[in-house]
Amino acid sequence: MGDTAKTASHMNGHRARLRERFLAGGADALQDYELLELILFLAIPRRDVKPLAKQLIDRYGSYAGVLSADVDSLRATAGLGDTAVAAIKSVQASALRLSKAGASARPVMSNWSLVSDYLQGAMAHIPREQFRILFLDRKNVLLADVVMSDGTVDEAAVYPREVVRRALELDATALILVHNHPSGDPTPSQADVMMTKNIVETCDRIGIRVHDHIIVGKTGQASFKELGLM
Repeated sequence: MGDTAKTASHMNGHRARLRERFLAGGADALQDYELLELILFLAIPRRDVKPLAKQLIDRYGSYAGVLSADVDSLRATAGLGDTAVAAIKSVQASALRLSKAGASARPVMSNWSLVSDYLQGAMAHIPREQFRILFLDRKNVLLADVVMSDGTVDEAAVYPREVVRRALELDATALILVHNHPSGDPTPSQADVMMTKNIVETCDRIGIRVHDHIIVGKTGQASFKELGLM
């Protein structure tokens, strides 16, 4: 058997063993780079993708970081074509849809752990500030999850009048403000405190309640309500 045939045989054997381990033991049976290999198998059928999977984990810091990476950033990675990028992003999209479905199943305030998990998955690894609002009905059931601003590495501008306008369009009676800190530290800044104060005051005037403002960091979240800031 020639070297090329031996390499192909070894690669196919590795892929088969990895699939068997996953199907028998689930995600816990694999390391992060191996789980990423499974995704890349589907998009890159004729190459050993283990080095690429390890490179991506190193570059983005974690499996979650790879899934959350920008499309343009992934496209700039040597060895990743559009098919592989689409495979990676489709896994993230599927995970977020599943998480969001669980978070939306019951009133938000009595289902907070699932809502928190969804927000962490959706926002923790975004390399720029994003501001979203969870609009709620009278029973605190989620009406809409709206990205209001997709900003820069340290700013995402949101104006109280835009918040109120969207709440009235949705017939929302309450809301939760959410944004991320790309630095990873969820500690509120003075600008965060002032912006929240302005939004709360504007919403109060028309009877819309702001339950909380959540800041999402890479390793956790900060709640304005729990910190006594609102």
